Amino acid sequence: MTKTNTTRYDVAEHLRNPEEMAAYLEACLEEANGDAALIAKALADIARAKGMSQVASDAGLSRESLYQALSGEKSPNFDTILRVIAALGLKLHAEAAHSHTA
Repeated sequence: MTKTNTTRYDVAEHLRNPEEMAAYLEACLEEANGDAALIAKALADIARAKGMSQVASDAGLSRESLYQALSGEKSPNFDTILRVIAALGLKLHAEAAHSHTA
């Protein structure tokens, strides 16, 4: 029987352009259900795909600060999130939630 070698799946390797990055963030926002740590981790995946050093520089953060902010261990402040999203070349959008009452 041959041994199967596996590697850990890294979503950052599959985020190759701004459209894929935006679609990934949108999907994570929809699934997060209020979990800010999940959004932070999604932003970390996108930042790794784009290059952490470049994103940190563009966001006006040190690389270490960026890693800490997006670690998912604690919720980063909203100012940091906005700076990272801008550094990633992404935009946030809002839409009305659909009411379940008739």
